[in-house]
Amino acid sequence: MQTANVDPPINIVVRHETITDAIRDFVKKKIGTLHLDYPRIIEARAVLDVKKNRHKAEIILFCANHITIDASTEGPDMYAAIDETISKIARRMRKHKTRLLKKYRSNPEETIRHLDERVYAQDVLDTHPEESETDPEPMIIHREHQKLKRLFKEEAIMELELSDKPFVVYTNARRDVLQIVYRRSDGDYAIIEP
Repeated sequence: MQTANVDPPINIVVRHETITDAIRDFVKKKIGTLHLDYPRIIEARAVLDVKKNRHKAEIILFCANHITIDASTEGPDMYAAIDETISKIARRMRKHKTRLLKKYRSNPEETIRHLDERVYAQDVLDTHPEESETDPEPMIIHREHQKLKRLFKEEAIMELELSDKPFVVYTNARRDVLQIVYRRSDGDYAIIEP
């Protein structure tokens, strides 16, 4: 679920007629229902065109990772045209998300395996090695092993966006170096090269 950028800026353009507050509020409310799905919306633009008995609604979403999703509908009523356009946009967003999930579905040999790891108690770590005569007693926690993937920076960001992980470790396919991508507190992404 998206938490950053929940209220994207919405530009509404009306051609051949003046915009009313009711239409402006209706468009903002309808576009506001889309922000919880992937991809993350950065900006939305609604173009409403009225000519005689033809009402056309076109909505363009500018999303993260350079994704642009647009749809348009013509009808005798502007509100019905906006509703139908929002339905088309929602279907395209779900289709895009499903396509990405299928692309990044993990293979059975890439699944995480849990092994034991030794972690020492804090009081043992505070003593110097020459002071202690016996080996400290370790605590048991789980270690996760994962196959290191060769990804482009953009693919690693998409994988991070689609998962619940706080970071993604990968080998950069362009430069052949190990990198870690993570989401900063301000919503942007950062890369660490060890």
